[in-house]
Formats: sequence, C-alpha cells, structure tokens
Amino acid sequence: KKKRNAKQEEAEALARGERAEASSGDDSESEEAVVAAAAAKVGKKRKAKAPAAEEEVGDEEEADEDEDAIEENRDRPRPKVEFTGINAKEKCLILSSRGVTSRYRHLMLDIGTLIPHSKKDSKLDTKNPRDAVVEVADMKSCTSAMFFECRKRTDCYMWLAKCPEGPSVKFHVENVHTMAELKLTGNHLKFSRPALHFDASFDDAQTPHLSHIKEMLTHVFTTPYRHHKMKPFLDHIFAFYWEDGRVWFRNYQITFPEGKEAGGRRAQLSETGPRLCLHPIKIFAGAFGGPTLYDDPTYVSPNIVRREDKKKDQGKYQRKVEKKADRKAHARMNSLKPDELEDWNA
Repeated sequence: KKKRNAKQEEAEALARGERAEASSGDDSESEEAVVAAAAAKVGKKRKAKAPAAEEEVGDEEEADEDEDAIEENRDRPRPKVEFTGINAKEKCLILSSRGVTSRYRHLMLDIGTLIPHSKKDSKLDTKNPRDAVVEVADMKSCTSAMFFECRKRTDCYMWLAKCPEGPSVKFHVENVHTMAELKLTGNHLKFSRPALHFDASFDDAQTPHLSHIKEMLTHVFTTPYRHHKMKPFLDHIFAFYWEDGRVWFRNYQITFPEGKEAGGRRAQLSETGPRLCLHPIKIFAGAFGGPTLYDDPTYVSPNIVRREDKKKDQGKYQRKVEKKADRKAHARMNSLKPDELEDWNA
C-alpha cells in the first residue's frame, strides 16, 4: 500500500507540474522550482521511512509477485483433452411404479449407485400413463429415463427411453440377483468411471436392433464427461453379452494381484454385482410409445406361461381318479388263481 501511495503522489506531482507548465508561460521557472522542492521533500520522506519499512516492502513485493503469477496461470490456456462427445450433459431418471417388490427395488437402488448421473423420484401410480415419466424427466432436467414397471408383484418390465422425443426400448427383467444377495468378492469405488464392454453380436449387420439397444445402453450407463460426482479412476467394467435372445449384464472389478500372488499374473476380474437378464420385447420410435420399430417374435408373455402351467394342473385330480380306477381294473384282470392247497390244514 505504501508503495502504491508513493507512486500515486509522484503521478499527482507530475500532473500538477504539467498543468502549471501549460497554464503559465512566464512563471514556468518559479513553478519548476516549486515542483522540484516538493519532489525533494517526498524523496526525503521516503529515505527516512525506507530503513524502517524495508522488510514490509519486501513482503509486499513477494505478495504482488504471487498475485501476478496467479493471474498469469488463470489466463494461461488449459491443455486440450480429447472428448468423444458421448454423454456431454446426460442425466438419467430412475423410478418405479407402485407395487414393486423388494427384489426389484433393491435392484433399482444398486443401479443408482453405479450411475453417478442418476436422479431419483417417488413411485409412479399405476393409474397414471407412462407418458407422465417424460414430464417428470423434464422437471428434473433429465435426457433419459429408466422406468421399472411391476405387474402382479411378479413381473418386472424395464423401460429405457430418451426424453422427450424417444426412442425407447421395453425389456422383460429376468434372473435378478442384487449386490446384497450375492455377497461377491468384488468391491470397486462408488461412482468411478466404468469401461463398457459389448459382445461382438451387437455390431452384427444382420441384427440392426442390437446396435440400437447398444446405443441406448451406452447413453444410460456411460458416465458424463467431467461429472462432478465422478471419481477419475477406472476400476470396474460393465459387460453386456447377447445370448439366447437376451442381454446379460455383469459388473466386474479390475484387480491387480500383489505380493506372492502377483507372480507373472496380469489384471484379473472379480464380479461385484448386480446380475440381471434383459429380454427385449419392443423398440418404439417415441418415448414410451409411438410407431413400433422392432418386435421380438420369440417373446412369450409370462401370463401365457402361467396359464399353460395352470392348464396342466387343471386335470390333476381327474388324472388321479383315473389312475386309481385303472389300477383296480388291472388288479381284477390279473388276479391270482385260488390255491388248491389253501384249505389243506383245515
């Protein structure tokens, strides 16, 4: 501050001297003498204060240098990082319908812990149309939605949709195993960046619907670029496999053996969970509806499967009675002949 005040006094003295030279033509010599005397007084004051304030001035100069260095670093351009453009500002809404069972609720919570850009919302009433999910996603500023629709407390359907225009995919969720249920050995960091692995079947030109499913899964499960919740570590892999007309999901942790166990071994994979199987039913052009782009011909509704099982059990009692009657008829037809020596002791 003292240094700045001194500079300001010098500037004011020079300004006064210049104005005096411009205003007076004949008395310039006298004014120059006055300015020189004022400058000499200022110099004497500085010399008197200099020995006492040398340390303070040194500290202030260092502080000024640090401030200048900070400003230079701020203005310096940042290094460019290659960005693929996937999930620039992606946010995924995760919610379920009412009547969802504990297993599927735990599955939904496990998926929420794997996706840092996810947002939760309260359960959606079954009376409301599925289009209400688009409105909720719009209020939450989400670009995609994952909706778990549970029916009859047994069947679970998962919707993946891009909001608000679509497209969307409807899956039937099968073979669900949550993290708490499996008790597996894997244990990776929460909200760390995952590597997505897709089977070669997803890139097959003969099955174009698989490339569409791959793109939807990539948009949902890929962590956005420089997300504030993301941890900058690559320690687990999301694996998607296509087998038996279904998408099999697995989550593996990348482990590096240490000590005696590391004898020439490379990185290993240990499963973390959860596990689930997704059977694609339909692909729609819009969000939760619209024109059908793909319909799986091999899909059989679980209602039909249960109905066929009940049909098999309908004639159970009748078959039991018929079997008993057949047994009696067989016994009569194949009865033993009376023994000749049966009454010999009598």
